[in-house]
Amino acid sequence: MSKKKGLLFDVTLCIGCGSCYDACKQKNKLPRTNSNFLSDHLSANTFTVVEQYNDKYARKMCMHCDEPSCVSVCPVGAFSKSETGAVLYDGDKCIGCRYCMQACPHKVPRYEWGRTQPRVKKCTMCDDRIKAGKIPACAEACPTEATLFGDFDKIFEVAKKRISENKRNYYPHIYGLDEAGGSHVLILSPVPFEQLGYTPKLPKEPMPMLTMRAMEKIPPVVGLGGVFLGGMYWLTKRKNQIAKEEKELKEL
Repeated sequence: MSKKKGLLFDVTLCIGCGSCYDACKQKNKLPRTNSNFLSDHLSANTFTVVEQYNDKYARKMCMHCDEPSCVSVCPVGAFSKSETGAVLYDGDKCIGCRYCMQACPHKVPRYEWGRTQPRVKKCTMCDDRIKAGKIPACAEACPTEATLFGDFDKIFEVAKKRISENKRNYYPHIYGLDEAGGSHVLILSPVPFEQLGYTPKLPKEPMPMLTMRAMEKIPPVVGLGGVFLGGMYWLTKRKNQIAKEEKELKEL
């Protein structure tokens, strides 16, 4: 069986209870950032939000792209793609360039601006829970099945079936299926997605492909920038390691 997994969020079933929001906070040990979860925003301490648009509620989180632009632009490999489909981040490799934030078509990654050693933070689709045979905390907490999790092919079939059997209730498109080359998060809505704050008119082609075309037009000397950043990363890591060793020697 394929290990590729996915989430399906259905706006028509969401009652705006905030269970997914609370479950995400608890699972990731994130502090409360707003007294009213409907007024909260994605941040280094909030990985998923529920936003209200009149009588409708929309979830926002990392879309876990099939070919993530954050992975392709990171010069030190801090971002990677898990076998489950989740896009993961390794803060020990990060040099703080924030290219991932600029490259993400869904504007998801957030930076810890208030810390002396900041990291980029975002949803991981509960990759550790998935590998342990569980489902993401948000899907487990949802009382109405507005958020479903499972094998990607199966949730895709569920999405298609819901639209075909209730055409009056759904806008005829599955958001996330084609946008920016596709993702592991699919969304159903009764109205056009831009009305719920989702990024509209994204190309169907994976964003890294567009980046590669642009890079082909840049003089080769610019490529030295990646080498420079990689060198700076190594020097920074080495400096921190030396400082740690010196501290340990002083404590002996």
